Amino acid sequence: MIGPQICMLIPVVYLFGALLVPLIGWRRGAAGWGMALAAAAGAFFFSLGGLAGVLQRGSLSYHLGGWMPPIGIEFVMDPLSAFLEVVITGIGLLAVVYTRRSVEHEIPDRLMPFSSLALLVLTGLSGMVITGDLFNLYVFLEISALAGYALIAVGERPASYAAFRYLGMGTVGASFYLLGLAFLYMTLGTLNMADLSRMLAVTDVSATVAVGLLLLFMGAALKMALFPMHGWLPDAYTHASSAATALIAPIGTKVAGYILIRVLLYLLGAGEKGSGLPLLSLLAYLGAAAVIYGSILAVCQSELKRMLAYSSIAQVGYIAIGVGLNSALGFTGAVLHILNHACMKASLFFVSGGLRLRLGHSRIPRFTNALRRAMPWSSAAFALAALSMIGLPPTAGFFSKWYLALGAIEQSRWLFLGVLLFSSLLNAVYFFRVLERMYLDRPGIEPAERPTSVARHEAPPAMLLPAVALSSALLVIGLGNTWIVDRLIGPMIPGGM
Repeated sequence: MIGPQICMLIPVVYLFGALLVPLIGWRRGAAGWGMALAAAAGAFFFSLGGLAGVLQRGSLSYHLGGWMPPIGIEFVMDPLSAFLEVVITGIGLLAVVYTRRSVEHEIPDRLMPFSSLALLVLTGLSGMVITGDLFNLYVFLEISALAGYALIAVGERPASYAAFRYLGMGTVGASFYLLGLAFLYMTLGTLNMADLSRMLAVTDVSATVAVGLLLLFMGAALKMALFPMHGWLPDAYTHASSAATALIAPIGTKVAGYILIRVLLYLLGAGEKGSGLPLLSLLAYLGAAAVIYGSILAVCQSELKRMLAYSSIAQVGYIAIGVGLNSALGFTGAVLHILNHACMKASLFFVSGGLRLRLGHSRIPRFTNALRRAMPWSSAAFALAALSMIGLPPTAGFFSKWYLALGAIEQSRWLFLGVLLFSSLLNAVYFFRVLERMYLDRPGIEPAERPTSVARHEAPPAMLLPAVALSSALLVIGLGNTWIVDRLIGPMIPGGM
């Protein structure tokens, strides 16, 4: 029998794992990494149990110390949070598996501190999703952010500057969020999400509450890297180590998107009240701008990691559009795209790290079709994830874009439909540019211009298997999208949509 205590076990396992890693691995980093792997596997197991319990019994709630909310701290697993916990812990587990060989290659002698920091990031991300209190969400937000700054700083030479820039902008975002909490608490006297939802359902949104919500919106949007508050992301993802990027990029910004979903659609309520808020329309238009901006900038990049970083800005825009549409179809597309993009982007960054290990670089102009012979499985994993990013059926990426397009058509929001179609074309441009070099002969290149450092073997299994597993999962998710939408996403659609 799955009890409500499972709600708190996920962040607790990560937190204790992060504390034990230095104790176990202070002499041998590999031993600390083994502890991190065990903690990540345990958290994934508990998240699956929590999702099964929610599907069977409905939402689970646990009150720490027996203190009832709003005084006590409450952890809640509802369909949305349970679903996202599985996404976070699943990607986190694969990222920890990937970490060992990647960190040993790019940042030797840093495996133990890296593993501990990775678990702290996962502690914060999982806690943000599962907490039932907006202030505790802020606490977990800062835990993940502080550990994330450190992870990014341990990378290439410009990584420290990128981390400092991220620190500055992240601090601004956290300050906006905290000020927003102060306005809400000053007016309503509680920060418990269930209490806030009940109060906002029976009262009009006052000016003070509106300012508080705007500040929450700005703080979450900055953490989400939503255009035009995206400035920290390209350098952070490009110059961080491959293992750090593979952990943060797929799930970090998505959890910030969860904050917007929780505040704008659950606390305020969807339907008539939600549709009258300019924040939702603003979110949708900023998302459309992010999709176009990120896609165009991705086309211009010659470094694979930087191309994927700008692609992430565009993909965040899809989620923003789905939430901003304020409809069941748009919500379905947004939540489904959180899952799809986590798998797609993690697989792509996993492959990028493998290329850096074997080739010593990930510069697109230096790729040749020797890659498909030297690294056939890595090339295939990249190709499948890229096709899903473009949105070709039956991959998972097609179906989230399909629901977003249906949501735009349902509301006659033709601008957003045009953005979705145009962005898919741009996605095809920058991904097919890479696939062309990987798979097609280019007779115009002289033999002297071909790179001589191509290793004639695959990436190590610990780096290859997570990429292949996630790329394969994109087909499984695509083919099983009806079950996911009906059984998992359907129950979490806010009332009034």
